[in-house]
Amino acid sequence: MTASGPLVGYKVIELAGIGPNPMCAMLLADMGAEVIRVDRVVDAGLGIAMDPKNAFLDRSRRSIAVDLKQKEGVDLILSMVEQSDALIEGFRAGVTERMGLGPDDCAARNPRLVYGRVTGWGQDGPLAKVAGHDLNYISLIGAAHAIGRSDSPPPPPMNLIGDFGGGGVFLALGVVSALLEAQKSGRGQVVDAAMVDGVGSLATAVYGMHSAGIWTDDRENNILDGGAHFYNTYETSDGKYVSIGSIESKFYAELLELTGFEDPEHEGHMDRTRWPEQKVRMTEIFKTKTRDEWCEILEGTDVCFAPVLTLTEAPKHPHNVARDSFVEVAGATHPAPAPRFSRTPSQIQKPASAHGADTEAVLKDWGFSPDAVGTLKSKGVVS
Repeated sequence: MTASGPLVGYKVIELAGIGPNPMCAMLLADMGAEVIRVDRVVDAGLGIAMDPKNAFLDRSRRSIAVDLKQKEGVDLILSMVEQSDALIEGFRAGVTERMGLGPDDCAARNPRLVYGRVTGWGQDGPLAKVAGHDLNYISLIGAAHAIGRSDSPPPPPMNLIGDFGGGGVFLALGVVSALLEAQKSGRGQVVDAAMVDGVGSLATAVYGMHSAGIWTDDRENNILDGGAHFYNTYETSDGKYVSIGSIESKFYAELLELTGFEDPEHEGHMDRTRWPEQKVRMTEIFKTKTRDEWCEILEGTDVCFAPVLTLTEAPKHPHNVARDSFVEVAGATHPAPAPRFSRTPSQIQKPASAHGADTEAVLKDWGFSPDAVGTLKSKGVVS
């Protein structure tokens, strides 16, 4: 398949990891960059084991297996760095420096290289070198406490916020921004994408409302955290759910009209002292019909409504079908690449490769002779 996307022509080395690093690599590769995933010679069991066809985060790129504990393996990657535009890694602070693949090592071989690194805590600070996961990072920055119902502990919101939003997406933004700057300056730089920083940035508007005194530290007491009856999810008579986001007065008025909800003081729907009793009444109303019946009434209106779909249901919804929001690749249903480009569309370049499946082909394409590849294989440097 011929590569397609706005990043065609860029070459990126990905030192394989879990979470945000492969998320960033997928984004760059879906946009057309040639991303080479450097896996370990012996599978270290990173992440959750599954058939490669279902390892969606590993899609759109080829894999080489290299023993980075051998000097020859490190030298191999440094020689590839000379031909690359960027390298991305997601190890703890200081790990790649000890491997001989740190920013200074790579810059010595290619001063134009953009060196992207993503961690939970960042490259410095008291916690920089300790272990953690998504939930820990969003907890430290204040986001976890703000999510959930008032009568229960903050729930783990999967790892969409820290790993993928605050980590992978911000690393991709940083790498692309640094590549643009390098075109002007001729110099690379280090991109330090910390999940605590990225999630903090995502929460900027909430921190602004908190500063203004219109967002409290109490969960389920604010306009966007389930406190308001007009911005919430509700169970339907068949045990399914719908979502309502009727924040603006004109949308709220339409909600009242179409649901039969009576609120003579609807112009004062922002009065949070009335929200608890209004939620009780709204809960009762939505339990009078099935989810599909509410879809017939509310979907396509300006109520700001959507059914709460499962992962199985979402790919089949007419809106998602019309926009090709999901695509079939090797018999598996993937979320489509995002965002969309009018002239240089992104695409899923290929299914995920098994670890090391493309070693010989990649090294040949990158200019290594058959003899050189044979020597590396005989020494166990690559497999």
